[in-house]
Amino acid sequence: MIIERVTTYTCEYCSTKFTKEKTLIVHICEQKRRHIAKSEKHVVIGFDAFSRFYQFVQKNKETKTYDEFAKSPYYNAFVKFGSFVSNINPLYPDKFLDWTVKSGVKLDHWCRPELYEKYVLHLIHTESVETALERSITHMKKWAEDNNSVWHHYFKYVSTNRAAFDIQDGKISPWLILNSNSGKEMLANFRDDQLNSISNIIDPNVWRKKFKQQRADLEFVKNVVKESTL
Repeated sequence: MIIERVTTYTCEYCSTKFTKEKTLIVHICEQKRRHIAKSEKHVVIGFDAFSRFYQFVQKNKETKTYDEFAKSPYYNAFVKFGSFVSNINPLYPDKFLDWTVKSGVKLDHWCRPELYEKYVLHLIHTESVETALERSITHMKKWAEDNNSVWHHYFKYVSTNRAAFDIQDGKISPWLILNSNSGKEMLANFRDDQLNSISNIIDPNVWRKKFKQQRADLEFVKNVVKESTL
């Protein structure tokens, strides 16, 4: 009696066995799907956030591997956060990831818009005036390129909807807006709902106090405004 040996093909991810190689090739289990998606942008960001979380919060000295990430019960939550980050294109993504994982906010709440709003508010209140101006002018120059204009005409000709979004997103700093005539004239053209949407960013009481405390920075901004004819 001749006994034929049956060849089997085993999935390296879930250990399921198949008698035909082509069945193994088309087989997609959850772990295989996660490894196939390894290089996708939102997954890369999710893995980065996962690694930072264990580094900063769990104080894990060993670098997490992608295999550990793929097998984590928190994989989907981190990948969802990766999609959120990819969609909003945050200011200084690395800083946003670090700030978020250290915030103490529950992972399930990381994709809430109000968390990013808190990050932007924290950023504009703690960054140096040089960083604020550099980011603002860089963004205004990009607007000028897209609209066949010059950057120092941003406040005069940008749509109020676009300006409100840019301010809300932290791309244009109150340092420039509140210390230039064209910036203040732009705000005067905002509708009430637009002013409400940026009220936490442009709060006059907060910035009046900041300008008073940072006299040297204020003079620096005023010189930039004067030289650029804003």
